[in-house]
Amino acid sequence: MGALTVQDDRTPYQGAPSTLTTEVLAGPPQRLRVSDETGVLASLTVGAKTVAMRGPIRTFTENKRPYVDQFNRTSSSGFGLSPGGGTWSQSGTATLYTVGSGVGQISCDVANSSRHATVIDPLTDVDVTAKVTVTTVPAGATTSIGLSFGYADTSNSNRARLLITTAGVVQLALEKEVAGTVTTVGAVTQVGTGFAAGDWWRIRAQRTGSTIRCRAWKDGTTEPGTWLHSLVDTANPSGRVGFRALASTGSTSLPRSVQVDDLQVISGSWATVPTVTHDTWVRVLPAPFDGIWTGGLADQIRAWAVDTTPDALAYAMMYVTGAPAVTSSALAGAQIVGQSNYGPLDPGTGTPIEGADLHDYMGLDWAFPNGETQSAGAGEQGCMDCSGFVRMVYGFHMGIPLVRTDDFDGINLPRITKDIGPSGPGVIVAQATDTAPALTNLQIGDVPLFDADTSDPVAGQLDHNGIFLGVDSLGRYRFVNSRKTPNGPTFGDLGGASTLDGTGTYATSLRLIRRF
Repeated sequence: MGALTVQDDRTPYQGAPSTLTTEVLAGPPQRLRVSDETGVLASLTVGAKTVAMRGPIRTFTENKRPYVDQFNRTSSSGFGLSPGGGTWSQSGTATLYTVGSGVGQISCDVANSSRHATVIDPLTDVDVTAKVTVTTVPAGATTSIGLSFGYADTSNSNRARLLITTAGVVQLALEKEVAGTVTTVGAVTQVGTGFAAGDWWRIRAQRTGSTIRCRAWKDGTTEPGTWLHSLVDTANPSGRVGFRALASTGSTSLPRSVQVDDLQVISGSWATVPTVTHDTWVRVLPAPFDGIWTGGLADQIRAWAVDTTPDALAYAMMYVTGAPAVTSSALAGAQIVGQSNYGPLDPGTGTPIEGADLHDYMGLDWAFPNGETQSAGAGEQGCMDCSGFVRMVYGFHMGIPLVRTDDFDGINLPRITKDIGPSGPGVIVAQATDTAPALTNLQIGDVPLFDADTSDPVAGQLDHNGIFLGVDSLGRYRFVNSRKTPNGPTFGDLGGASTLDGTGTYATSLRLIRRF
């Protein structure tokens, strides 16, 4: 869930500050620092509209987004990308794990050889469920399908293990595996009989603190109201969710196919929850600052000093995990804020498709101030790609003029990332060609741009952007951005660390920083 809290541990203003002093800071970019009797109040940048203001302290945080993987894609090697969850990882030969006809299939081709498929996204507390089946009644020995949680590697995990015997008896056990040693912590217990080939069963597993639980029921029947196994165990407190399939020793008529479907992470907590706390608010002037301090600017800064209406950062948070939906009567009831996806899913790969702009999110055809028009994309309502998200925040909400592919004049905000970098509004704070530029002059609210897509045929072309949120509780430079793997706006680390420092994908592919 995403969250934003505001606190003020200073003596609050009873009114706007009466005395302001200014100091010119040499660039590039040249800035004007404005102070009151408490300290630095605002920072204005020559050529830019955005102003960094001091205000009440806020904390931004975000946790795991619930998701469902219905395997609506096709893959002959591996399970691919789980929409909103992360990338699937498989043990052993990838071609033993395939996706088609709306299910994931694991081939148990060798007896007593575990097959693991897990989503790369470590969680601590988690509530997860999925459907599983075996396409033939086991012969020779039991076949089992475990719903894994707390998975670190093939030798360390917990699992709710559904066992199908050769007599069609269905059983459930709760196991932990530590350094390759398996311990049954919840005894093998019968939950059904008369299993027929292809009968779907549902498993649910949960960790809350040090308590682990599980239950199972035949798909289409009522979920039990109590846990079959529930106990305290501290092993494997953090890890991935996924599946473990096994044809036990003595199995015949191999390979045996295990099918999985409808994996649902109902809730989950990241091991390290990103948290950013500071007192910076980002406001936007009606025109770029020309370097001249006027009485009108002083009045605007005084007004902003006591203004707690949403700023750019608050609007950015209105689209991350758990953000509530809000509609606009002025736009015929269209939703204008609320948790956003990245794009509709490609039916072949299950990967979110790029291309959703702010008006697609709202489901509205749009006319831009320069006369360009664009129809709402089919299936794109509630979705925004990376530049669509930045345009929603800085364009629709904060008033920076929007264009699509024409009239790049340093004032208007283009549609495409490759154009925003060199031709967007404001000023370039830092840039480099083949390496990441220095973060020395980075300011909260700046827009970092990246050359992150290694498959891009145009070398060096900018292909991703976001909004710098601030330094997190671990000292990392964290930005909020809309991405395919988490399927929407996030400042979490799913599918790559949302940080500008270090050695991660975005830290190393950062090429330009623009201040609108």
